Amino acid sequence: MNKIICCLAALLLWFSPLSASCLRNACPDPEAGIVLADCNGNVLYEHNSTKLFVPASILKLVTSLAAIHILGENYRFTTEYGFNKRTGNLYIKGFGDPMFISEVIQMFCRDLISNLKIKKIHDIVLDHSYFADRIQIPGQSDTANPYDAPVGALCANFNTIAFDSDTAAGQFISAEPQTPLLPVFEKIIKKTGLARGRIILDRTQAALYAGQLIRYWLEKSRIKITGKITKGQMHHGQCRKWVFFSPFTLKENIKKLLRYSSNFMANQLALTIGAVMYGPPATLEKAVKALKFYSESEIGINNPEIFEGSGLSRMNRISPAQMLKVLIKLKPWYFLLRHGQNDFFKTGTLTGIRTRAGYIEWKSQNLYPYVIMVNEKDKDCEKIKEFLAYYVLRIVHQDN
Repeated sequence: MNKIICCLAALLLWFSPLSASCLRNACPDPEAGIVLADCNGNVLYEHNSTKLFVPASILKLVTSLAAIHILGENYRFTTEYGFNKRTGNLYIKGFGDPMFISEVIQMFCRDLISNLKIKKIHDIVLDHSYFADRIQIPGQSDTANPYDAPVGALCANFNTIAFDSDTAAGQFISAEPQTPLLPVFEKIIKKTGLARGRIILDRTQAALYAGQLIRYWLEKSRIKITGKITKGQMHHGQCRKWVFFSPFTLKENIKKLLRYSSNFMANQLALTIGAVMYGPPATLEKAVKALKFYSESEIGINNPEIFEGSGLSRMNRISPAQMLKVLIKLKPWYFLLRHGQNDFFKTGTLTGIRTRAGYIEWKSQNLYPYVIMVNEKDKDCEKIKEFLAYYVLRIVHQDN
């Protein structure tokens, strides 16, 4: 039935005069919010364009733009470390790196070994002070879903652990060859009752996980560690400070964030820009303040209703017309979005919520920005997107 509707809409567009009333009559979903613009940002079609909708994950486009503007597309997250010769303690301070993953942690350990030239460590002290304690993201809950992973200044592998089963050996193994499955997590995995899957770490586990992985790779490099992994702060003058730069630029972070729609990464970025603009420690309030300030001052969205950076909260509200402004601003970085058959796009999904925003592509770099927002149960965006694609085809046919 959806294909029939799209085909009828296409025929209507092809043989009828190109008018707003014609499009309004052909609209696949009268309750949806829709806007389509030409390559220069001029509105070609709109329906409920000023109505506020729950954006779900297309809000990540706002967060991505704000991060590019405030931090710069070539910004690299840092992680600091230092060694106190008197106590023998190693200090590690995080600054919110969302891509502090196993491969990066191994690079960090090689950098640390090369610079410190030590053979023995007592305690590994993890400094999380760049973020406030126990930040709760609206819409987040205590589930085993990766989108509910806690945020933090020093996190590893998105605060998740992927596991599998070695049936021959009768034990759990890591589902990621680059990541060891540490014995401390075996009991937690057994409680899931699953043979394979992914668990998220609670706040206590997440606070120590980066240190546990660092300890693993340091010991693999024959560095003896006699003490424990603990939380603390690396104070000025306590030891010489070294800075490790992430191999990923902000632009590369955002590409991964948008491709996998990572709520964890989006809120790590939001919290970081809040701390950069208003000073550490990062808090949800500072993150929201930074996002709202950017939305108003640079995008031109009046009184934005933003409550976090990922779109997880149902309190977030934005209109298709406002999202169009976001897309116009985002156009220089359109290639960071997922690429479909005829568009670059970002989708959003919550229960009863479907949204989509991106650019319909006609030939090379001829991009028509569009926004679709459906806040109805059992409705989707696909047939509306096809409807808009046919409209673009009709415009091109007329122009030629």
